Amino acid sequence: MLSIIQNHLPELLSGFEVTLFSSVIALILSLTIGTIMAILQLTKNKIISSLASIYVEVFRNIPLLVIVMFFFIVLPLSGLAIDGFTAGTVGLALYTSAFIAETVRAGILAVPIGQVEAGLSSGFTMGQVYQYIILPQAFKIVIPPLGNQFINLVKNSSILAVAAGLDLMYQGDAIANATFDTVNTYIVIAGFYLILTLPLSYLMNYLERRWSLTGE
Repeated sequence: MLSIIQNHLPELLSGFEVTLFSSVIALILSLTIGTIMAILQLTKNKIISSLASIYVEVFRNIPLLVIVMFFFIVLPLSGLAIDGFTAGTVGLALYTSAFIAETVRAGILAVPIGQVEAGLSSGFTMGQVYQYIILPQAFKIVIPPLGNQFINLVKNSSILAVAAGLDLMYQGDAIANATFDTVNTYIVIAGFYLILTLPLSYLMNYLERRWSLTGE
């Protein structure tokens, strides 16, 4: 394992950087899109809520690989060229957003309706009620499943490898093919993924404990 790290550290660090960058972008996009879709599913407008529900069901029930290959292979056929990094990151964000939407929606539904009514009666608009009352409580409620989605997103970022996204898994495949030291190479790659996922797991656990004890 040490020889893999010593001889291929630049490639490993390059892949690690790409994986981290892709994960951060996909996390921000998926959380934003997922939250919006969760809110839209609960709107009283049947057309909007139905469209949001269709979005969630479509992306939640199509394999991530198919989504990424659509952006990487199908779209270029129509003249819209997308590189592997972009295809993988966008596909990852859309796929994860569907699961986050369901998670956030469950959190919103867990907020007592009386608080919403109190906010509206105090002169808040519905947008302000979501911003200041509903979403802060909803996110606290769903911290554990939301944390799981974030960790799954980081692990699923390995999908970039199939689209030549130059991520950590892509570099690992290249090193394994060059050295024929498959076992040690993938052990090292697994270690790099742990460097990404373990701190995230500890952070989410910390937030869950802090909010459950203090109610802040």
